Amino acid sequence: MQATVQELGVRYGVHPQQVTQWKRQALEGLEGVFSARRETDHRSVEEERSRLFEEIGRLKVELDWLKKKAGLFE
Repeated sequence: MQATVQELGVRYGVHPQQVTQWKRQALEGLEGVFSARRETDHRSVEEERSRLFEEIGRLKVELDWLKKKAGLFE
């Protein structure tokens, strides 16, 4: 359903000019909202990947150490 600015103003109890101002602000800010979210998602994926690679490295060092120590008992 599409409503006019006047209808929206009456429905929500605000001046029609306020509805127009909110619409303008929303349209100006939408691109930034979605691109910032995409950027944040990308950043969190990179942080998780980095954390996992660090853990893999640490576990590899531990495994190599355990293999070396296990060889002493054979």
